[in-house]
Amino acid sequence: MAIAMALQSTGHAVYLPFGENTRAYFVIDDGTRLAKVQCKTGRLRNGVVQFKTGSSYAHHSNPASLARDYLGQIEYFAVYCPETGGIYLIPIEEVTPRWNGSLRVTEARNGQKLRVRYARDYEIGRVTCTRPIPDSDLGRVDERVG
Repeated sequence: MAIAMALQSTGHAVYLPFGENTRAYFVIDDGTRLAKVQCKTGRLRNGVVQFKTGSSYAHHSNPASLARDYLGQIEYFAVYCPETGGIYLIPIEEVTPRWNGSLRVTEARNGQKLRVRYARDYEIGRVTCTRPIPDSDLGRVDERVG
């Protein structure tokens, strides 16, 4: 939901594909064209937001292939990183098709500047959590709802 709200705040209309196992989570409309978006969770590792740029099918009983990329199927990855709170929109042609994409949050320790994708250049929104819900409260929430 946070990604959809960030996309909308940047002027995109957001459409939800209908059905199971679709390759895109959203279709966005910038007023000129439609584009398919795959959502991923990023993890902050050593100053870099890392995210998968493919899907694994190894858990299926008899997959046709163990892995699939998204080339030709989407135009963007939308990545949410809980550790930074950032939401990033990355064109698929700017990431390696298999298996990991990366966005640098901090400067490289070796001083490299060329061919570095900085997270700040792709950020479209932020999510701020003021207080996590303790595990002990989750049970009480479930009791009140159920």
